[in-house]
Amino acid sequence: MSANLKTLFTEIGGHETIDKLVNAFYPRVYADPDLSPLFEGDMKEIMRKQQMFLSQFTGGPALFSQEFGPPAMQQRHLPFEVTSKRANCWLRCMKEAFQEIGLDKDPAGQAFYTRLTQVAGIMVNTQDQD
Repeated sequence: MSANLKTLFTEIGGHETIDKLVNAFYPRVYADPDLSPLFEGDMKEIMRKQQMFLSQFTGGPALFSQEFGPPAMQQRHLPFEVTSKRANCWLRCMKEAFQEIGLDKDPAGQAFYTRLTQVAGIMVNTQDQD
C-alpha cells in the first residue's frame, strides 16, 4: 500500500484507533443482556478478530482474510440469531464506543459509523419476537 494513499483506516488513525474502539466497545456488548448471549467464548480472541476485521473493513491491512479467509460476515453470523433489536443494540454500543474515544466528532469516523450501520442491517437473519 502506498504511504500517501488515503484510506478510512489511515484517516481515523489506524491500528491505534481501531484498538481503542474495540476496547471501548466490548465491555458494552458483554454488559448488554440482548447481546451478551451472542458473544460466548474467549473475549480476547473475539476482540482480536474484531480488530483484524475492522482494520481490513476500513481499508487497512487484510489481517482477517490472511488468517481466516474472506470475511463473508453475513455467512459467519448465520449460526447466531441476529434480530433487528440486537442489531440496534450492537449499533448503540458501537456509537457509545465511538463517542467515548472521540471518533464521532471526526468526519472519517462518521463515515466509518455509517458503513457499520449498513453492515448491521445486513446481518439481521431472524425476526424479533413480539
